[in-house]
Amino acid sequence: MRTATSPAATASPPPAPRDPNLRRMANAIRALAMDAVEQAKSGHPGMPMGMADIATVLFTQFLRFDPQAPDWPDRDRFVLSAGHGSMLLYALLHLTGYGDMTLDELRRFRQLGSRTAGHPERGHAGGIETTTGPLGQGFGNAVGMALAERMLAAEFGDGIVDHRTYVLASDGDLMEGISHEAASLAGHLGLSKLIVLYDDNSISIDGSTELTFSDDPVLRFRGYGWTAERIDGHDPTAVAEAIRRAQSSDRPSLIACRTTIAFGAPNKAGTAAAHGSPLGAAEVAGARERLGWSEPPFVIPEDLRAAWRATGARGASLRREWETRLQSLSGERRSQFLRRQRSELPSGLSQAITTLCSEFRQANAKIATRQASGAVLDSLTRAVPELVGGSADLTPSNNTKAKDQKDVRRGDYAGRYIRYGVREHGMAAAMNGIAVHGGLIPYGGTFLTFSDYARPSIRLAALMGLGVIYVMTHDSIGLGEDGPTHQPVEQLAALRAMPGLWVYRPADAVETAECWALALQRRNAPSLLALTRQSLPLLRRETGSGNRSARGAYVLAETEGSRHITLLATGSEVSLATAARDALGKEGIRAAVVSMPCWELFEQAPKDYQDQVLGAAPRVGVEAAVEFGWERWLGARGEFIGMKGFGASAPGEALFPHFGFTPEKVAEVARSLL
Repeated sequence: MRTATSPAATASPPPAPRDPNLRRMANAIRALAMDAVEQAKSGHPGMPMGMADIATVLFTQFLRFDPQAPDWPDRDRFVLSAGHGSMLLYALLHLTGYGDMTLDELRRFRQLGSRTAGHPERGHAGGIETTTGPLGQGFGNAVGMALAERMLAAEFGDGIVDHRTYVLASDGDLMEGISHEAASLAGHLGLSKLIVLYDDNSISIDGSTELTFSDDPVLRFRGYGWTAERIDGHDPTAVAEAIRRAQSSDRPSLIACRTTIAFGAPNKAGTAAAHGSPLGAAEVAGARERLGWSEPPFVIPEDLRAAWRATGARGASLRREWETRLQSLSGERRSQFLRRQRSELPSGLSQAITTLCSEFRQANAKIATRQASGAVLDSLTRAVPELVGGSADLTPSNNTKAKDQKDVRRGDYAGRYIRYGVREHGMAAAMNGIAVHGGLIPYGGTFLTFSDYARPSIRLAALMGLGVIYVMTHDSIGLGEDGPTHQPVEQLAALRAMPGLWVYRPADAVETAECWALALQRRNAPSLLALTRQSLPLLRRETGSGNRSARGAYVLAETEGSRHITLLATGSEVSLATAARDALGKEGIRAAVVSMPCWELFEQAPKDYQDQVLGAAPRVGVEAAVEFGWERWLGARGEFIGMKGFGASAPGEALFPHFGFTPEKVAEVARSLL
């Protein structure tokens, strides 16, 4: 049972640390956090003030980093999962000498165009490893980072890849369900270089955590196979000793650090009032007095600034030693390592896709696009060695494991396939962590309907611009007997509504290969492939046409003479539109068929190309999903054939006609528009 710490019990600071300079260095963080939040009149001062002692110990004694080379591949990773306490990270980056985190940026905390967003955003400044704020996400990312480190070490050796991942997590991070998925996976895989520093301050927005949170995280994490202990987070010696024990463990580690939120504040320390609001001028003045901090706002004494800059400078020699080791690699291996760090694809990708398309055309087989995707992966994992696959316990259904991929196992990280278990959210967050780590391209599979379980992490991948690939199979009522609980209806529309996410729904095997190529080539945004369970005929039999899916939509079958009607469709419904075209043609009705595998790409196409593809004739849209979003393509004289509600449990071949997905229905609606 956890117990809250009363404000009265935390009014006086604990005994001074053995090294009084550590407390003064920590107070520099506290002062900057108070000042920035106060100036912005918005923010979370309590966590940075409470965790300043722990962060000071970590950065001055353990963390391997170089502010002059923020992307040094073998740096330790520091993840602020408790992203609401962003001023802790910003203060550390400024104090240790990251060039783009200036004092002016701290003064502009939470202002438009500043690097100091309310929650840390990857890309805004060096040293921000990942975007955090939605609680639990940073924790999940860190599991992926730690896993990527072990996998790359297995490939390139510990002399090139040998670093730790440190996480600062809050009560809220551990309350979120994703923390269970992520911690369970980390314990199962024995990610011993993952160390979580848990801010055990017993306070959340609503008040004492006794209101909502009575589990014992130490016992819980031991149950996951972690080492876990509880320490005084304001005792630098205890913090340092705990980190040393964690570093020598053969398991991931949780260090529950008992802290006082807003440490030093005379009245609000230890209370929810310090969590998400400025302390106020009087409280800030009182905190300065209690902390012995007499400097004006945003002023750091020169001796403390020098001490912090010395902390940042010590990583340069470590980086140079690493660069020497990197040079000892053979030229080919060194080139491959650096190419992958630059997110550059190998030269053989285009030829691999061309060969695959040729093989699909030669076979002319009726196969599900999930099967086609599996065949694509058999080739791509050889052409693109950094591809790392996985599935949320649906490997044989998603067809995500290539023939030559070995499983990643505890103690053996040389494989390239991760068994995520039934942990969709944890999987997606870990893939984000693998992506931000660098050196690997993650893809992972589940059913399209369960993209809802992974959505928060997908959204952050889109926000960060990560080249993660989601393989989402069983993409419609066509999956059949599993019924409406498993049949996606609204998911395509919801995913297409997400900025920065590229959704691909291929119509046959050739389009599947083309969409895989496009997903891989887009290293600055996530891609999602929606794939069928049911078999589809090969529609793209022509040769030498290039990647027609690259424009997002294209005319699959044009008319001789002006169009009477244009049939628009995606995925499995393209073959229905093609059959309807043939039926209409026998009646003298000239119908064109447009395949639209990726709306986002088509939206980027020039207006004249869009007009050419869509044509001036009335349009019928066909997709086994809800209509939302289709209005932009149908025009004033358009009709849509789709789902009006949830599906049903029956064989797919019975469900399609039941819900009106037949060539006859498409032809009927087309005639009604003439």
